[in-house]
Amino acid sequence: MRDRLTSGARGLTLLELAIAILVLAIGSIAALRATDQSRVAIGGETPRLLARIAARNRAEELRLYGPQGGALPDRVTLGGRNVALDTRTETTQSGLVRATVTARAQSGEGAQLTVYLAPGRRP
Repeated sequence: MRDRLTSGARGLTLLELAIAILVLAIGSIAALRATDQSRVAIGGETPRLLARIAARNRAEELRLYGPQGGALPDRVTLGGRNVALDTRTETTQSGLVRATVTARAQSGEGAQLTVYLAPGRRP
């Protein structure tokens, strides 16, 4: 009788071990997937950050040179990446000039910034 109890306990222990290994394997796979998603998200942040910097730079250029902006380039290179810039201006009812700067990296990530300028301001 005692032999039957011990052999039954061993089988249950092996089953518990197999379930524990299965749970750990599933947890490891989930952790690896989460790490990979973080890597992809961090890698995509660089072009967005550079696009934001380019948009802020263009807004500062517009503040310096006025709403027309002179002959500012429509493409800039930051951090070894090309960023396309599009600037649209319109005059508001109060007489200010609203300039919307859209910056987009080659990979598609981008940023948009709106700045209000005094009309006809020249350096």
